[in-house]
Amino acid sequence: MRSIRLVAAATLALLGGTAIAKTTVVYAGRVITDANKPALGPSTVVVTDDRITSIAPGRGEAPAGAEIVDLGDKTLLPGLIDLHVHLTGDPGGDYRSEAVDPDEWGVVVGAKNARLTLRAGFTTVREAGSAQYTAFALRRGTAEGMIEGPRIVAAGPPLSIIGGHGDVTGFREDVHAVLDQGYTCTGAVECAEKVRKASRAGADVIKITATGGVLSQQGRGLEGHFSNPELVSIADTAHSLGLRVMAHAHGARGIESAAAAGIDSIEHGTFADDAALKVMKAKGSYLVPTLMAFEGIKERLGKGIYTPTVEAKVRMTMNDVGKAVGRAKALGVPVAFGTDAGVFEHGRNAGEFALLVKYGLTPREALASATTVAAKLLSMEDQIGRIAPGLSADMIAVAGDPLNDVTVLEKVDWVMVRGRAAD
Repeated sequence: MRSIRLVAAATLALLGGTAIAKTTVVYAGRVITDANKPALGPSTVVVTDDRITSIAPGRGEAPAGAEIVDLGDKTLLPGLIDLHVHLTGDPGGDYRSEAVDPDEWGVVVGAKNARLTLRAGFTTVREAGSAQYTAFALRRGTAEGMIEGPRIVAAGPPLSIIGGHGDVTGFREDVHAVLDQGYTCTGAVECAEKVRKASRAGADVIKITATGGVLSQQGRGLEGHFSNPELVSIADTAHSLGLRVMAHAHGARGIESAAAAGIDSIEHGTFADDAALKVMKAKGSYLVPTLMAFEGIKERLGKGIYTPTVEAKVRMTMNDVGKAVGRAKALGVPVAFGTDAGVFEHGRNAGEFALLVKYGLTPREALASATTVAAKLLSMEDQIGRIAPGLSADMIAVAGDPLNDVTVLEKVDWVMVRGRAAD
C-alpha cells in the first residue's frame, strides 16, 4: 500500500507539481509478466500515464484519485504483437480495385481494422505493405489517440522487381505506368536508392518481396526475384539507416538468398528447407510464418474470388503450409508471430496461436513469439512485450491460462495500449 502511494508521489514530484499524472491501478487474479517466466498470483499493477510503474503481490490500496480496473480472477498479460498485417485492406477484394479506389480509402478501411485489431488484444503491429502514406497516417492517428488502434510500425510500399510480387501486375502496360508507386528496382544501385526513398518517406522498416507471391497476378512461381547483389544492397543500405528488412519469401532458395544477404526476417517461409533454415540460423534471421493467411485463402478457394493464376499458386502451397515451423524450432531459428491479417478478416489474428502449437511450438513458445520474441525483432524489447516497470502500459486480460491453452487468447476481455484502456 505504502509503495503505491510513494510511486504516485514520486511521479508528481518529477513533474514539478505543475501537472497531474494519471494513475491507473489494475487488480488481476493472475499475471504473466514475461512469457518465459512463471506466472504470478493475485497482483496489483500500477500505471502512471503511459508507463507501468510497479507490480506488487496481492491487492494494494489505490492512491486517492486513481482509476481502478478490477479484473477479478482473469489473467493479465503483455499486449500481443502481430508482425505482419495489412490494415488498409480487407480479404477477397478484386485486384482491379487498386485501379479504382483512391489511396485515401485505405485510411478509412485502416481505421476500422485498427480498432478491430486492438480489440483482439494486439497492441503493436507491423504494417507490412500499403500505399505510400496510408499506414503512416494510421500510425500517427493511433499514436496521438485520434484513432483507436495499436502502435503501428509501418513499412509503406514494398520494394519489388519489375513485374514481380509487390509490383502492379495484371493490367495493360500503360495502366501499370499510371499505378506504379515507384518502388521497383533493378540493380544494386537502384535498390539502394529505393531503400533511401522509403526511409525518407517515413518507413519504420523496409519490406521487400524477395520471391514470387501467392495472391499477385504474376504467374512465374514462388522462387527468388532479386539478384544476390540487389539483396545485399537492400540489407546493407537499410541497416546503415538503422532500419531492419522484412522479406516476403516462399521458395526455399529465395529464402536462403535473402537470409544470406542479411535480411532480418523471412515472412511466410512456406517452403523453407533445412539448407535455408541453417543459413537463417547462422545470420540471425527470424521466421514469421503467417499461418492464418493460408486459413483465409483456403476458405475462399473455388468461390470465384481468386483468378485462375492465383488459385494455381494456392494449390501449390497448401501441402507445405506450417512445416517450416517445426523445422525452424529444431534448428534454433527464432519463430516470431505474424498473421498477414487482411488476407483473412482483421480481428481473427489470435487464431495463429493454435496453428503455431499445431505445427510444433509449445503454448509458452507461442505466447513468447507474440511478446518477447516479436519485441526483440522490432528492437523494442525495452518498451513492449513484457509487464515491467518502465515499459509501455500495453496489457490485455483473458479468462483462463494461455500458457496451457492458447485458444483463450482468441477472446480478449480487456485491452490497454499506451496506458489507455480501449472503450
